[in-house]
Amino acid sequence: MRHLTIYIILIIALGIAVIFSLGLGAVQISFQEVLQIFGNKLGIASPLKEELTTDVLLIIRLPRVLLGILVGAALGIAGAAIQGVFRNPLAEPGLMGISAGASLFAVLIIAFEVVYFQSIASLLGYYLLAIAAFIGATVAVFIVYRLSLFQGKSLVATMLLAGIAINAFAGALTGLISYLATEQQLRSITFWSLGSLAGATWTSIYAISPFIMTAVIALPFYGRPLNVYALGESQAVMMGIDTGKLKLRIIIFSTLAVGAAVAFSGVISFVGLLVPHTIRLFGGVDNRYVIPASALAGAFVLTVADLVARILIPPVELPIGVITALIGTPVFLYILMRDKSKMLS
Repeated sequence: MRHLTIYIILIIALGIAVIFSLGLGAVQISFQEVLQIFGNKLGIASPLKEELTTDVLLIIRLPRVLLGILVGAALGIAGAAIQGVFRNPLAEPGLMGISAGASLFAVLIIAFEVVYFQSIASLLGYYLLAIAAFIGATVAVFIVYRLSLFQGKSLVATMLLAGIAINAFAGALTGLISYLATEQQLRSITFWSLGSLAGATWTSIYAISPFIMTAVIALPFYGRPLNVYALGESQAVMMGIDTGKLKLRIIIFSTLAVGAAVAFSGVISFVGLLVPHTIRLFGGVDNRYVIPASALAGAFVLTVADLVARILIPPVELPIGVITALIGTPVFLYILMRDKSKMLS
């Protein structure tokens, strides 16, 4: 009953956040106007006299809100699943090198597109950066997973250390390329690395949805095996869980989700780390509940963060990664201090 209550609260909170996000911004759109625009699209209401308002809602705001929901759900659910694999509530998708790999490939495109990728850029256009980031995330995770294999089994401790090494290596290469970049390229690199939903379009929604929805649908089915796995890998094997396949599948689905999210929104920190941890505080550690609830909570957090980024200092739009870091850091420090006091008591 408690879990059902939390689900209902999260759905209502997400709905309210979506309503405010659709209405607030440089162009104010009332709730009645939002309903009238959607009603007109359904053929049950007359169109608004002000065409600009309709265009802002349907072409700019709605794709942006939907992208925020998808990206937030991807980061939240992948964070919960990866924390389950590592059996550590402080693990996150970035630990696997997903964000670092995506950043490295994106920076390569930004810095060397004119020199080396001109023909590909003319073919793929705007999506070159997103595709490169997704490939980078996939390559980084593949390397981390291969390094963690020992006699055909993946070792979680080795995976953690390999992820740290790949993060450091990719970060060093990214820093080197940034140092050599021009001022304009450096601006683009900095803006992308801080995260934004400003580039949301209906085409990007169609492109990102299959990857994220596949993970959002599949990962909750691993809640029960992860509960068994939390008892220890040897105990999970004794109870019939193929831990090798479990870890591999969760890594694949998490990479699908986070790689696609980072590709279209840039690097957004703290969502994959704090959302699952917060969900556990209110509803317990059962992964059958934590994983789907983290998707809802992640969508809510990113929708609110994007709204704050748009309206906090108008007409300037802040990078969404800055907002999530400003919100996440105090919460993270509070959790650390609280857990430290528990350990000392």
